[in-house]
Amino acid sequence: MITQEQVDRVLRLSGNGLPCVSLYVPVLPEQPGRSTFMTRVASLLDGIRPLSLDSSLDHAARLSLREDIVKLEKSLAFEPHQPGAVAVFACSGKDVYEQVWLPRPTRERIVVDSDPYVRPMLAVLDEYDRACAVIVDRGTGQIWEHYLDQARELKAIRDRTLRKPDYAAGLAEDRVRNKADELSKRHFRKLVGELRQLFGRRAFDVLVVGGHSYEVPNFLQFLPRDLRDRLIGDFTVDRETATPADIRNRVQKIVSDHAHQEQRQLVGDILEAKAAGRPPSAVGLDETLWAASLAAVGTLAADEEAAAPGVVCDRDGLLARSGESCPLCGDPLREVPDIIDALTETVIDDGGEIRHIEPETELRTHLTGALLRFELPPRPAAAG
Repeated sequence: MITQEQVDRVLRLSGNGLPCVSLYVPVLPEQPGRSTFMTRVASLLDGIRPLSLDSSLDHAARLSLREDIVKLEKSLAFEPHQPGAVAVFACSGKDVYEQVWLPRPTRERIVVDSDPYVRPMLAVLDEYDRACAVIVDRGTGQIWEHYLDQARELKAIRDRTLRKPDYAAGLAEDRVRNKADELSKRHFRKLVGELRQLFGRRAFDVLVVGGHSYEVPNFLQFLPRDLRDRLIGDFTVDRETATPADIRNRVQKIVSDHAHQEQRQLVGDILEAKAAGRPPSAVGLDETLWAASLAAVGTLAADEEAAAPGVVCDRDGLLARSGESCPLCGDPLREVPDIIDALTETVIDDGGEIRHIEPETELRTHLTGALLRFELPPRPAAAG
């Protein structure tokens, strides 16, 4: 599982004067296998080998780069187990090495800089909510982390509860009930305190609550406003008999439904903005490609099934469906098998957000849409 702690470590990485190597290698479902993957890895590493011999760099920097290349060759010498992408951040001179699996392919690239190049990683991970699931009853609580179809238990909390009272021994029923309620409230407040600490560290995006049907409503009454705003659903489960897989599946269903709801809302916002003229937006592939060519895309929405051939200008970054020469600079345009892949990577490079729309919406007929940073000038007439 990609943990928030790992992401935070990557964000804190620094060569402190030595170069950091950031490597992204896609793992495509239609091209599985070690040889294809390693061919791309070797080609990327060959691109930075000259730097490790560059006399303009000091000895420590060259040595660190050489060790990075060797370490990357060894660590990536195994066949990936599932489609997506591998991202690696290394600086051997500072004993830095982090390898992250990403659930979506990215453009293959290698960057050598003073800081790790994290924008593609964050753009992919930002599409997925990290969910905190708490399973509650009157005396126990389990806190789980759910992310990218994986789950792990973070903490189990157990508090004192009353044993089954013996009313025949003269115990007052109302006093027993009041004591049990007080212990339950104390337990729920403790659970809420743990959740506030976790969300206060921004470890999670959303909250899901599970438990017996008579316990969950009681616990929800103790949630403060900040946690209630993160709550996306609850479910009934018997903690004693449910397996971790049962809980994971129930939580994943709630998280998936919430994500689809947000995706539909984004598509609605884009179409509504287009109809009203404010804020600026783009609908349709031609208009969205032109917006990305100008670095105008703030949030891109692309239908999950969208794919189309297109052309790219390698000089000024123009993206289009077709053409022979760039209308901006006159250079020949390069054909690409899927212009939407190029569109996505361009938006990531320019600091925009990406949202792949999984449920069927009105966007399916338009392929793409976007919320823009500014109004677009008219598209230039195609040349050639």
